[in-house]
Amino acid sequence: MPRAPDPREPLIVASLELAAERCEDLTPLVYARLFREQPEMEILFWRDQNHQIRGEMLTRVIQAILDFVGERLYASTLIQSEVVVHEGYDVPPEVFRIFFRTVRDGVCEVCGADWTPEWDAAWESLLADLDYYVTHPDQATTAALA
Repeated sequence: MPRAPDPREPLIVASLELAAERCEDLTPLVYARLFREQPEMEILFWRDQNHQIRGEMLTRVIQAILDFVGERLYASTLIQSEVVVHEGYDVPPEVFRIFFRTVRDGVCEVCGADWTPEWDAAWESLLADLDYYVTHPDQATTAALA
């Protein structure tokens, strides 16, 4: 049975599209913000000398966000799986929550005065939903929600 359309989708997409129009690559902005607010995170990227891992991770996060508000074919299980996999790198689940919020904050910064209250509400609701999957990585307990 197809999912009902998520009313947040056009709002999230519009904010991301405007950010993409104004900023060719959000990666430096998002990671600078992350490392400024969470300096202990920077050491986790010691291998990423050319910043390709950061770019790849941000791309996957944006794709997951779009899937989550869209068809939701894989995003929830991807998030849960990545939380578990990253535990092996000593990355606590809280980092995922922080990173999703950092992405939103970066998009908001780039959109500037064009950021709308509707976009803000859509992102806040989305972040709350994403937080649930981050804090509940057991897919057996969340399967009925997908």
